[in-house]
Amino acid sequence: MLAPSMTKFGFRIRTRVGVMVDNLVIQARDEAEAQRKLRQMYHGCEVIECARHCDTVRMHVPTFEEVAGLITR
Repeated sequence: MLAPSMTKFGFRIRTRVGVMVDNLVIQARDEAEAQRKLRQMYHGCEVIECARHCDTVRMHVPTFEEVAGLITR
């Protein structure tokens, strides 16, 4: 059985005492679960913005042998 897909959600919130919190990232299956987790940590907060984070593309990092092969050519 495959594990459910997890997505990162970025939040900008105002806490119940009025402090702004930016770049708060929560990993969850969907936005509703992410907001539920957020409200467990920040009771009474106001969500200003919520954005789904895209997966970053990983670049190929050459090995030492590949670099050495380019130098000796």
